[in-house]
Amino acid sequence: MLEIIAIILIILWLLGLVSSYTLGGFIHILLVIALVVIVIRLIQRRRIL
Repeated sequence: MLEIIAIILIILWLLGLVSSYTLGGFIHILLVIALVVIVIRLIQRRRIL
C-alpha cells in the first residue's frame, strides 16, 4: 500500500517538473513525502528480515 502511494507521489512530482503549470512548493512536498514513505518501507522490510 505504501509503495503504491510513493509511486503515485513520484509520478505526480515528475509531471509537475515537466509541465508548465506548477503549484510551487507543493510539488516538492510531494517528493519529500514519497521519499519518506520509501525510507519507512525499507526500514520495515529490514526489521522483518
